[in-house]
Amino acid sequence: MKIIFVDGYNVINSWPNLNGMKEYSFDGARNKLHDILVNYASYNNCRIYLVFDGHKVAGNIEKVYEEKFVTTVFTKFEQTADSYIEKKVNDIGRRAEIIVVTSDWLEQQTIFQRGAVRMSSLEFYNDVLKSEEKIDKRMKKNYVKNRNLLSDSVGDEILAKLERMRRGR
Repeated sequence: MKIIFVDGYNVINSWPNLNGMKEYSFDGARNKLHDILVNYASYNNCRIYLVFDGHKVAGNIEKVYEEKFVTTVFTKFEQTADSYIEKKVNDIGRRAEIIVVTSDWLEQQTIFQRGAVRMSSLEFYNDVLKSEEKIDKRMKKNYVKNRNLLSDSVGDEILAKLERMRRGR
């Protein structure tokens, strides 16, 4: 299974739909990103680690919320998302296909050395949009427009009689 590490704040600052949202609600932008990633991961059958910096919050402890497809991590005080991702990628090694989503140039160079593939935040945004289009197409394909309702086959007079019978009149 493919594993994707996402630098959460880097993505929020890069994606147009989330960048505007963060101006009035960082929590809302984080939740929206999480929801988008859950859909993406379930459709693409991959595991995503969504990592948010907690390094500037004094006394912050690492918080990890695991779900079926997405694990959300808030790093501890004085630990950046980059350092968390580097450590995890190093621990996993070359046993799995790993993609790191970040636009941080230094992080990208480090990731290459560890055997992971890097994807910029905007490249990932376009990949997510393509997946959402495929999901929409699949849903529209599965939606049956002509459901063969009784009202399509019989006249109004018969429908009225049947309705009276149903109501016991």
